[in-house]
Amino acid sequence: MIEHPASISALSGIPERPTNISGLPTSISGLPTSISGLIDRWQSIGAFAADVGCGYEAARQMRRRQRIAPQHWAHVVAACQRRGIAGVSYEWLAGMAAAEVAQGEAA
Repeated sequence: MIEHPASISALSGIPERPTNISGLPTSISGLPTSISGLIDRWQSIGAFAADVGCGYEAARQMRRRQRIAPQHWAHVVAACQRRGIAGVSYEWLAGMAAAEVAQGEAA
């Protein structure tokens, strides 16, 4: 069987995920992989704080500690929905919190 040059196998040189100029994977369109990665979706920590409804210092500490306190989860999930950030849910936030606890225990 002769394979047409425009077939799917001809696309094998295309990376699975979009990459930036340096060839490193971007996280702009994909699911955030960390709390800081999530917060970085906003133009600034102040913009995140305003959107979530917390103070600047609280947002800065969330980013630094890689943890969002459960009392902020509903606002974070709602802000992500408004901004079109897919995949951020209570389950995702709980998974991030559990990973942080596990990492702290391993240290």
